[in-house]
Amino acid sequence: MSINIKDTIKAIREMVPIIDPEDDYLTIAAAEEQMAMTHDIRQKDLHEVQAKMKQLARVLEAARASATRPSTIPSADEHATLMNDLDATRLSLAKSINDAEGGLAGKEAELARLKEETRALEASDPAAEHELDATALRLAMYKGLGFEPVVNRDGRIIKMLVRAESGDVHCLKFDNHKSDDEYAQLLWKLAAS
Repeated sequence: MSINIKDTIKAIREMVPIIDPEDDYLTIAAAEEQMAMTHDIRQKDLHEVQAKMKQLARVLEAARASATRPSTIPSADEHATLMNDLDATRLSLAKSINDAEGGLAGKEAELARLKEETRALEASDPAAEHELDATALRLAMYKGLGFEPVVNRDGRIIKMLVRAESGDVHCLKFDNHKSDDEYAQLLWKLAAS
């Protein structure tokens, strides 16, 4: 089927009185203005929706962060393991405390026994129980201090051997030329040398 040009021109001429260019222009302008207003309203709505979406995304992210377990808090398995370890430590400490209390009771009993022995020893008088030679004790004390008397046949001290702090041994003869105080000072001086 082919279109005849003459028929087409005739149909266009018949439509010329129906077509009003000014009215069509106003209709097109009104439609463009309506489309521009609709576009602006849609853009405004789109911006509002995007702003709400960003706000809801922040709320969602905050909810996710609060719903997830922080890294500083152990997981449920780690927590159970930690509780088991702490229970084992508690039992071990309880056993150690029990052992220490048993040891303490033993030490307290030993302390009470030793205090009783001390009281008994303090109450006793060893000097009264034994006959001691005071002269022998004095000589032993002098010798411990570094003084060793030398006596003659009559039992009189004629000289004194003095062991000094340096390890030297000095001999001091008693010839009655000095007083007892002078001899005492000289003996201590020799002992300190």
